Amino acid sequence: MRGLAHTLVPVATVVAALIALWYLACVPMNASQSVLNAARADVVVSPESASDRRGMSGLALAIRNPGVAVTGAFAQDRARLPAPHQVAAELWAGTAREPVTSNRSLVYHAWVTLSATLLGFGFGTALGIALAVGIVHSRVMDMSVMPWAIVSQTVPIIAIAPMIIVVLYSIGIQGIVPKAVISAYLSFFPVVVGMVKGLRSPDAMQFDLLATYGASKGQVFGKLRLPSSLPYLFASLKIGIAASLIGAIVGELPTGASAGLGARLLAGSYYGQTEQIWAALFAAAILAALCVALIGMIEKALLGRMGMGS
Repeated sequence: MRGLAHTLVPVATVVAALIALWYLACVPMNASQSVLNAARADVVVSPESASDRRGMSGLALAIRNPGVAVTGAFAQDRARLPAPHQVAAELWAGTAREPVTSNRSLVYHAWVTLSATLLGFGFGTALGIALAVGIVHSRVMDMSVMPWAIVSQTVPIIAIAPMIIVVLYSIGIQGIVPKAVISAYLSFFPVVVGMVKGLRSPDAMQFDLLATYGASKGQVFGKLRLPSSLPYLFASLKIGIAASLIGAIVGELPTGASAGLGARLLAGSYYGQTEQIWAALFAAAILAALCVALIGMIEKALLGRMGMGS
């Protein structure tokens, strides 16, 4: 219990501070609409002229009208920055109050995005492991493939995603595959880097010991390199799954998809539903956290059975 308290107290403190800052930021962000609503209700505001207020920032309006700005900042419809309780209400409504098969359910949209994420993550992980094994065992691949893998990550995904989708659509590949390709593009690089580092982590004395036993390259790989690489691999997988989720969401944006968290974000932006946008963002964050936690559980169980657990 003492160890749990040492973990929860710092996390709770940071979360509370972030929520307090969020509420504080709502005041100037929503001040323009708060002052406008007050003026329409015949409340005296400063300045009284709408043309004078139009050129003022939200912070300036909040300073000139502190009472109006504070009282009207946390319950606006389509606020510039919705308050945390508004986002929480929208998140609850989209998960608990809608059937999971409904197009308004965040669970439904999360599953659509998750399916593309997992497919792309599988492709990216397999490609990353294969490239890492080749790089470790071939100097030619190390000198040729690794620089291109690094260069590939310098291209903004928001720029390359439409190109991938257009090319795949032109050859008749639609649906989940284009999004999975984008997810794989983002996830393979962390796996390559982590796996290469892990496969090279054994020291020279360990290699010399296996050499004295007459071990083959396959035995060295299976009994030394691969087990030593697992902690590095799982660390990379945690990064890769989060990157895959981002790739799946980005892949939904240029396609005009009707389902998925990316589609939910687009719909919210089209109709000015900021609560919907923030709820979708939090749903994506929760989904990523669950995926990372699942990989962490698998890591703990596997490494524990191998006697490598902490």
